Formats: sequence, structure tokens, C-alpha cells
Amino acid sequence: MTENELAAFVVEAAFHIHRELGPGLLESAYEAILTHELTAQGLHVERQKLLPLTWRNLVVDEGYRADLVVETKLVIELKSVETLIPVHQKQLLTYLKVGNYKLGLLINFGAALLKDGLERVVNGLQD
Repeated sequence: MTENELAAFVVEAAFHIHRELGPGLLESAYEAILTHELTAQGLHVERQKLLPLTWRNLVVDEGYRADLVVETKLVIELKSVETLIPVHQKQLLTYLKVGNYKLGLLINFGAALLKDGLERVVNGLQD
């Protein structure tokens, strides 16, 4: 399955969760529920995946953790805030670069309408 196909599964699951639960829960609750929904669909999901940063001969394996990585291809950064700000996209882009991933989804469950809290971030580009 491609990154885009995985993203479609994730977005659909996120819409169902947001429609049923709405905004206002903790980010960790949305993370657990989304993980459950995706694994129930047969997808492999890693929570709080460590993303080590290598600089010269030094490996820094602290501080960089992706909320979810689906099928070792798609990084998902979850938020539960009123409004996304530019640093949220930069955070996800950093995870993509550090982990050498192509595509990430930034999902803000705190948005009144989930479509307003959903962004795709591509390593090297943003769209």
C-alpha cells in the first residue's frame, strides 16, 4: 500500500472518530483510539516511535518521537489544540526528515471541523 493509500485510511478513521467524539479530548486519547481503529483494519501502527537523529558520529536518540507511524511509511502527528500554528508543520517536517519518510499527516482533533485541522506534509515540500 502506498503512502497516499495509507493516508486515505487514516483520514477516514480520523473523521469517524472526530464525528463521534468531537473536539476536547486529550491528544493521548485520540492517539490510543486512532491506533485501535487502524490496527482493527489490519494496519501495523507504532506509537511514540523513537526517531534518532544522527549528526556526524553522534546518534541523538532522545526527544524526537513520532506520535504514530503506519506501515513504516506514514508519519502522523496528532494535536488537540484550538488552532494549528506553523511550528506544528515544522515539527512534522522534522520528523519526516530525521526518519527519512516521504509523507506525514498533521491531524488536529481540537478543530471544530476536522477538515480545518488536517494537513499533509511532504518531505521537501508542503502542500
